[in-house]
Amino acid sequence: MKTLLASTFLTTALIVGASAASAECGNLTIASMNWQSAEVLSNVDRFILNNGYGCNAEITIGDTVPTLTSISEKGSPDIAPEAWVDLLPEIVDRGVADGRTVKVGSPLPDGGIQGWYIPKYLADAHPEIKTIGDALKHPELFPDPENPDRGAILNGPQGWGGTVVTSQWYKALNADQAGFNLVDTGSAAGLDGAIARAYEREQGFIGYYWAPTALLGRYAMVRLDEGVPEDPAEWKRCNTVAECPDPKFVAWPRDTVVTLVAKSFADRAGPEVMDYLGKRAWSNEFVNGLMAWMTENQATGEDGARQFLSENKDMWKAWVTPDAAEKIEAAL
Repeated sequence: MKTLLASTFLTTALIVGASAASAECGNLTIASMNWQSAEVLSNVDRFILNNGYGCNAEITIGDTVPTLTSISEKGSPDIAPEAWVDLLPEIVDRGVADGRTVKVGSPLPDGGIQGWYIPKYLADAHPEIKTIGDALKHPELFPDPENPDRGAILNGPQGWGGTVVTSQWYKALNADQAGFNLVDTGSAAGLDGAIARAYEREQGFIGYYWAPTALLGRYAMVRLDEGVPEDPAEWKRCNTVAECPDPKFVAWPRDTVVTLVAKSFADRAGPEVMDYLGKRAWSNEFVNGLMAWMTENQATGEDGARQFLSENKDMWKAWVTPDAAEKIEAAL
């Protein structure tokens, strides 16, 4: 009888403990941006939090500007796993200062690299083009498919911070007067498609892109130097603000990428969940390879997460508690 009672007590305690952990984490939303590294990371977080820590996490789709604005001003969604915070410095810093959000670790400790790129075959054929200023002297090398008499600068989708910066650079550089149109590619797929079409036809192009990404692993491209120094104050004042009327051309700094967590969730999530969010990170080189696998296999973010979790157990087990690791492995 004592053994039975002890067993019953232990079972009850485990159930109560598991229920308490689940209640502590509870329902939450994880932002998935519409690029591969963010998509796969948000799905890794969902799988680990749900299966390892008893959370009930759902993914919500969003772009950089509205997502970072919402979490900073409204505390929603609960987690933005891959937040390129330098694109909206004032809004993000205000959210942290006002106690609505906290910054937790960095999923990309190498930092995010953004700028304007040209294909390597064109850079090799024209070694004199090393800076953005050099490229703008030759609109004929980067023809607009819709208007071959002018050059084209491929911009990113609306809602991206990099799209705001590219638009501000276009104004600051007087690129219109230099003979260039600023082309709205419509979406992430549209930007990738425009680059892929030009590359496979060995045509010249210049446009916004970033690293880490699978596309740069597939197509050899060269990031053009700005030829001017960084100016953090000017960058913050106008380069990242769409409504600013008088941008000055300054260098694009390497982006700080953090995980933004709504303070309301951080307060109830518990130390084990927050410890996981602070530890999990991968190098640009590693995630490039994972994204290349996703591209080659037409895999979703969820597919990429399962591939990562199945093939890289030593990596992710270092991020979680031993108890969580057992549950996650069992769920796989």
